[in-house]
Amino acid sequence: MWRTAATDGVIAVHFGYLAYLVVGGFLAWRWPKTIGLHVIAAIWAGLIVGTHVPCPLTALQNTLRQQSGEHPLADSFINVYVRGHVFPTDAVGVAQGLVGGIVLASWAGFLLRQHNARVAGSVAT
Repeated sequence: MWRTAATDGVIAVHFGYLAYLVVGGFLAWRWPKTIGLHVIAAIWAGLIVGTHVPCPLTALQNTLRQQSGEHPLADSFINVYVRGHVFPTDAVGVAQGLVGGIVLASWAGFLLRQHNARVAGSVAT
């Protein structure tokens, strides 16, 4: 029973990571110290997508599923839970480009806000 709950928890963490990947750069506009964490999250996503490095969350989920007598995922987390549900199955490249564009736009906005804050701070002194 606890493995099923743990598996569900891993799924929730996976979705949380994906949500943070999309909005984390914008959160850094409010909490600038979090930008480093978002950069790491984005680099990790790029590694998983670009080099097919296995995702440790998917591996953990599969281990928990097997220990509770279930079959492991037949494919990646994205292909099982996201593709075809959040975006059309034939639009992977578009979805990846859109997420990448959102991340880059959030970082550009972050840098602009940081620059404006420094300029405003130097004018005030």
